[in-house]
Amino acid sequence: MACPACASLIHADTLKQLAAQADVATRAGELVSARNHWATALSLLPAHSRQHATIRDRLAGLGRSIDASAAEEAPAAARRTPWWRRGAPGLVTVALLLIGKLKFLLLGLTKASTFISMFAFFGVYWSIYGWPLALGLVLSIYIHEMGHVAMLRRLGIDAGAPMFLPGVGAFVMLKQHIGDPLNEAKVGLAGPVWGLGAALAAFGIYAVTGARIWLAIAQLTGFLNLFNLIPVWQLDGSRGLHVLARSERWVLVAAIALALVITGQRLLFIVGGVAVWRSLQHETGPGDARVLATFVVLIFALSLLARGLG
Repeated sequence: MACPACASLIHADTLKQLAAQADVATRAGELVSARNHWATALSLLPAHSRQHATIRDRLAGLGRSIDASAAEEAPAAARRTPWWRRGAPGLVTVALLLIGKLKFLLLGLTKASTFISMFAFFGVYWSIYGWPLALGLVLSIYIHEMGHVAMLRRLGIDAGAPMFLPGVGAFVMLKQHIGDPLNEAKVGLAGPVWGLGAALAAFGIYAVTGARIWLAIAQLTGFLNLFNLIPVWQLDGSRGLHVLARSERWVLVAAIALALVITGQRLLFIVGGVAVWRSLQHETGPGDARVLATFVVLIFALSLLARGLG
């Protein structure tokens, strides 16, 4: 590498050429090429020479610059990629899971009334919000309603297929009366439970892909299912609250108040206000700790998902 008598570098000319080529590549922004030239030069220098140490430091600096440039380019490349391409792997995974594990989700689509009303619902919201959000909204509501259907089948209660109404949502028409308040609570809360699953799936795809349309679908799904937990009229929250004893209802009110403080979700003012009114009524249910726990978990989880809305 160097003359033992005078210590002059044997590959001096080659080293000068490599240094010039590395400088040109650096000025052109071709950092990888510059690093390769300096690496070749390093191999032609004595390991303990001053030049060797200088080039070694320069290589380390180029490596850091290349890593930083790659880190900056990755998000930009992700932003340039259409959201549907980034979300496709997650969507396919979720679709395979739903088809493989929850095959009865497809049963509702075999009913002409469900399919036609669902398509009409999709068309209305496509014209307002665009097809990605409209499709996410339709699928999340469909999964919510099929949660009711699954529980009805489990309890042996006959019911029709889901029907969609633009501006209203969807519903499942019962073909027989549910006399047991516990069964009514199970059927009522099954929809929000499945809706929570749909919202979490959308949020999971957003976390993987960074496509904000999935965040919007997750938040909207959480908000709609939280709205359904208002314990009034025929909403799911009313069916769930019906079985709770007075003390359990006040526990639920306390949980709603805590969720409001933590999440700031203003819809909880309505949910909690109606829950207080129902807790003050003389007619209460026999009580069920599992229903209460399910109700509380839904309140917190859906409020967290929907904290960007409402």
